[in-house]
Parts: sequence; C-alpha cells; structure tokens
Amino acid sequence: MTNFIPIFPLGIVVYPNEPVNLHIFEPRYKQLIQECVEQKKYFGIPPVIQGEVKEMGTLMEVVEITRLHDDGSMDIKTRGLEVFKILEIIRELPDKLYSGAIVTYPENVVSDARLGVMKEILAGLRKIFERLQISKEFSKPDHAINSYDISHLVGMTMEDEYLLLELNRELHRQEFIKRHLAKLVPAVTELEEIKDRIKLNGHFKDLEGFSFS
Repeated sequence: MTNFIPIFPLGIVVYPNEPVNLHIFEPRYKQLIQECVEQKKYFGIPPVIQGEVKEMGTLMEVVEITRLHDDGSMDIKTRGLEVFKILEIIRELPDKLYSGAIVTYPENVVSDARLGVMKEILAGLRKIFERLQISKEFSKPDHAINSYDISHLVGMTMEDEYLLLELNRELHRQEFIKRHLAKLVPAVTELEEIKDRIKLNGHFKDLEGFSFS
C-alpha cells in the first residue's frame, strides 16, 4: 500500500507500539498535530541522523493532548503503529506549514521469531542491568516480548537503532540485538573490573608475594 502522510522528522528512532511523549511548540507541527486530531489521521516520524532525514520511519497516532499551554504549545502522547519507507518527500504543501511524504509499508514478518533466541537476549540484558545496578521491569511477560520492546534498552547508538528499524523480519532483528549484546556484555564486565581496580587504588592490598622456589 502506498499513501501520503504528513511527516515530523525528529532526532529519534521510534518503533511500532512504542509510546512517545512530545512537546509541540513549532507552528508547523502545532498545525500538523491539530489536523491529525481533528481529522483523525496519522503522521510519520522519520529519524534525522547526522542532518539527514532517513527513508525509513514509523507511522504515529496521537493518543491524547495532555496539556495546552498559554503560548499555543502542547504536550501530547503518541504511539508508534508501523514502519514505513519514504518514496518521495513533498517539502511544500498548499496551505500547510509542514512537509509530507509519499510512503509505502514494507511487510513485517513476525512468524519466524524464536523464543529461544529471545530468552538468550533477555538473559544477557538482565545480566547487564545487574552489573550496572539498573532496576528495570518489563511490562510484558518474557514470552510476549519482541525485539521492538527492548531495542531502546540494549545500549545501541541511534545509527544501530535505525539499522534495526530497516529489518523487516523479527528473527533478523533478534539476531541483530543478540550480536550487539555479545559485544556489550564483555565491555560492561571490563568496565566493572576497571571500576573495581580504581576503588582499590590507595587501599591496603592483601597480596601473596611471588615465590621463586
């Protein structure tokens, strides 16, 4: 399916089903959000990375306008729906302050997800949380968690988060996160060892002397 959507390029990567709270203050996006609410239509957030609007993004719905400020700005709750691919950006629209895009929606294959791979991912993630003394509870039981649910929790750069957004198979996303954690866990372990060495500096050390015999 191909259609036209208004777009709100931002320096974030959003995934399907992800809740995102936004403060809207620019006139063009105040107009965009107001129209989305009044006409019950969606808008798109394509990530902006290193000054470039990327071709993949996420379709968003406005869940609620939580606050209207005296200056006309607003606080809103939104939610990601599905991933789109930009075919063409329409920078100027008649009577509109914002831009739009003609987009298509790649198929998202979730039937190849592997529970065993996700178990490995969650085990590695919880190990990192424990070592970094981070308290984090998931909103879903383990068997219901997918790659999108945890992608912002595994310490990826925005560039890597975008690479994951480009993947349209759940298994490929699982493997991507698994490879990332395989590199991250040793790095976190090394960081903890460095912290321990720093803490020992200046303390009395209880060490055995080397014996030549």
